[in-house]
Amino acid sequence: MSGTIKKVVLAYSGGLDTSVILKWIAQEYNCEVITLTCDLGQEEDLDGVDAKAKATGASKAYVEDVREEFARDFIFPMLRAGAIYEGRYLLGTSIARPLIGKKLVEIALAEGADAIAHGATGKGNDQVRFELTANALAPSLAVIAPWRIWDLKSRSDLNAFAEKHGIPLSSGSKHYSMDRNMLHLSYEGGELEDPWQEAGPGSYIMTVPPEKAPDAPEYVEIDFERGDPVAVNGAALSPAALIRRLNELGGRHGVGRIDMVENRFVGMKSRGVYETPGGTVIHAAHRDLEGICLDREVMHQRDALIPRYAAAVYNGFWYAPEREAMQAFFDKTQERVSGTVRLKLYKGNVYPVGRKSPHSLFRVDLATFERDEVYNQADAAGFIRLNGLRIQGYAAGK
Repeated sequence: MSGTIKKVVLAYSGGLDTSVILKWIAQEYNCEVITLTCDLGQEEDLDGVDAKAKATGASKAYVEDVREEFARDFIFPMLRAGAIYEGRYLLGTSIARPLIGKKLVEIALAEGADAIAHGATGKGNDQVRFELTANALAPSLAVIAPWRIWDLKSRSDLNAFAEKHGIPLSSGSKHYSMDRNMLHLSYEGGELEDPWQEAGPGSYIMTVPPEKAPDAPEYVEIDFERGDPVAVNGAALSPAALIRRLNELGGRHGVGRIDMVENRFVGMKSRGVYETPGGTVIHAAHRDLEGICLDREVMHQRDALIPRYAAAVYNGFWYAPEREAMQAFFDKTQERVSGTVRLKLYKGNVYPVGRKSPHSLFRVDLATFERDEVYNQADAAGFIRLNGLRIQGYAAGK
């Protein structure tokens, strides 16, 4: 392959791994390397990352601000679907990969590159997500995944390679393997490799520990239009700004932290800690608003599809036909999900305490415990008799 690779676009963070990969690809393939760094709202200073890439050997260095696109076209559709993986994980890492992959492909095609490259390991899910994206959007592009083919096997090997080739090393060492964007921050490694050990204090960045959260609750109101949050406490915000605002509010009260063992697509279990403050608040509010806006059978049908949709996102099938078809169904269900939810944030929890909608299906005249002229309680007897026929037959056949 090396003889056919002349130009590569690399997903580049500026950290040790991707800096070593940049130099390694340029040497191994004797080719031009272009880097792409995406601003996904990870709250890192990206000034100078392009200069560092060029100093390490990149011919060009793209730094793309994709925060609004990320929130609008990836996070919000996923939240409209109510997606949650294995009952707890709000897919913060998973949802960023199809966007990064899309940008890699766009630059590769614009630059006439032969391949894209990433720093995902052969043990993880990200390699699948990046490469399935390339398969969907530009199958003619080759993919270089150095962790699957080179002879560097450890962080010590990477440090030695960096020192040998004059690649600047970070002055500090990272206790965890971390991934951050505007939706979440994940932690793996360190004491987390023992699922019995409690995560250390260094795993709190976006949220405060619940025991250190304020002793008084805080109320917040979120407005929705067609399933998307559009305002916080009456202030209209762009998608990215809205997530940032709710990260601040949720993080201050310790909302949105989970510690779990999950099933990776490649076949192993892994333990991770995730902080998703704003996303957790939106998810709770959205789910609550659906309670008064969605028809019962529509909601139940949607709920049956959530695990399939979440697995498609987690496993890297964002651009697959089944995810797109499910998205169309979910978006149809959201046409009437508009209104306002009031929530209470307190000591790591988020409690919906009020909701209203111009499309509410809640009828006081039907649900009231007071006298009403609409519902004939006597009708329930026949309803129960008809539904009991099947149960009676089953019992008699035992």
